[in-house]
Amino acid sequence: MAAENERLCAIMTSHPDVTGFFDPATATVTYLVADPATRRAAIIDPVLDYQPNSGRTSTASADAVLAAVRAPGLTVDWILETHVHADHLTAAPHMKKATGAPVGIGAEIVKVQKVFGGMFNNMDSVAADGRDFDRLFRDGDTFAIGGLAARVMHTPGHTPACVTYVIGDAAFVGDTIFMPDYGSARCDFPGGDAATLYRSVQKILSLPETTRIFVGHDYPPNGRAAAWETTVKAEKQGNIHIGGKSEAEFVAMRTARDKTLSLPNLILPSVQINMRGGKWPPAEANGVSYIKLPLNVF
Repeated sequence: MAAENERLCAIMTSHPDVTGFFDPATATVTYLVADPATRRAAIIDPVLDYQPNSGRTSTASADAVLAAVRAPGLTVDWILETHVHADHLTAAPHMKKATGAPVGIGAEIVKVQKVFGGMFNNMDSVAADGRDFDRLFRDGDTFAIGGLAARVMHTPGHTPACVTYVIGDAAFVGDTIFMPDYGSARCDFPGGDAATLYRSVQKILSLPETTRIFVGHDYPPNGRAAAWETTVKAEKQGNIHIGGKSEAEFVAMRTARDKTLSLPNLILPSVQINMRGGKWPPAEANGVSYIKLPLNVF
C-alpha cells in the first residue's frame, strides 16, 4: 500500500505543459501534453478535418498540432484517444505516420466495435478485438511520457470505452464532464448509461482539488469564449449538472435532457472511422472507400 501511495503521489506532483487546440467546427479540443524536462510529449484526441457535403478530408488541424511539436523540438511518445468519438474523425493515423508514436485507447473499445459493427452491418471488415490500436488501456494502467508518470482511469457512461488520462496534476476527461457552466456528457449512445457516468464523475472528483481538468469539448453558453481548463474544486463547486445532486437526481436530469438532443452531425462517418483507429473502410473494386449511411436505424 505504501508503495502504491508513493507511485500515485509521483503521478500527481509533476506538472506537464498543456496546450489546447480548439476546433470550432466540432467544438473539440486536441491536447499536446509535454514534459518540460525531457521534451517528450503526448497528443490527445487529434482531429481530422472532414467536409460532409463532399466527403473530403484534410489534415490542416492535425498539422497545426504537429507544427507545435516541431517548433520546440518535442518527441511524441503517445497518441491517446479518450474514447470512440461521435463528433469528429480522428487524425490518429496521420499523427502516427508523422511521429512514429503508438496509438492508445481504453480496452473496452471492443464493446463499441461489436455494437456499432453490428449496426453498420460491417463486422466482416471491423477487427472487433481492438487490434487496430497499439495499446488497450485498462483501469489503473500506468505509462510514461518522458519523465511524466501517467495513470488510466476507466470512466464509462458516455460510452463503455471512455477513459481519463491522469498525467501529473492534469486529468484529460474526454466527454465525461465539461466546463462547470455546461455540465456533463450525454448518455444515450449505445452502451451509454447515466448512472454509470455519475459514478465515473465521482471518481474524477475524488482526485485532489487542485487537479487541472481538461475537457474534450466546449459549447460556450451565454456567448462566452471557448474554454477547456478547469479544476476538480471548480467542478465540485459549480458544475450545473453534478453539484449537489444525488445519483438518482442526476440520472433523472440526464435522461430527460438526452431525449431532447439531436444526434451529432458527424456521428455516422465518425464512428465508422474511429472504431477502426482512424483507418478507412476497405476500398471497393473501384479503389474508393465508402462510409455507410443506414436508414432509420439511429
